[in-house]
Amino acid sequence: MGIEVGYKLLGDTLEVDRTRRVDNVRLSAVEQVRFLYAPGNISSKGFRTQLKLNDGRTVTFGNLSWRSLTDIDRDDAGYHRFVAALAAAIARANPRARFVGGKPKPLWLLLVLVSLLCLLMLAGFTLRAFLQGTTNAGLLGVLLIAASFWQVWPLVALNKPRELASGEVPDDLVPGRAG
Repeated sequence: MGIEVGYKLLGDTLEVDRTRRVDNVRLSAVEQVRFLYAPGNISSKGFRTQLKLNDGRTVTFGNLSWRSLTDIDRDDAGYHRFVAALAAAIARANPRARFVGGKPKPLWLLLVLVSLLCLLMLAGFTLRAFLQGTTNAGLLGVLLIAASFWQVWPLVALNKPRELASGEVPDDLVPGRAG
């Protein structure tokens, strides 16, 4: 939602068109390319690519386009094609650019810790409910644990920090690669 932003690869430049302003990013200025699993409130299939520039700015885009609060356009194939072309162009323009997958290690460790604590608290609630004979509350706890694990596991597993080869585009963090 908000203003429409378009990204176009023009040789060794990434054009970012924000309707009112057009920025040109030199691909040789990209220090780091980070691929992330970034689910949203409505979609659990959100992925992002983040470019960190040598002047401290970042450019971030993803596979989801929000048309309204509930209308999401998901173009995984187009996203993968664009990111693969962009990654190859960045690797040519700046061979020293780092390609990484997942969250930075301290943030990922915090995510793991908070996720485990939440699941342990739910398990404690569930166990206590069953021990006190409140079966319905215990069953609710089991349901909440299952739903939480189903949502949290991909967030933790896919965002595990990892170094990638120059120009590498990981299929698990950039969906849509043609078979």
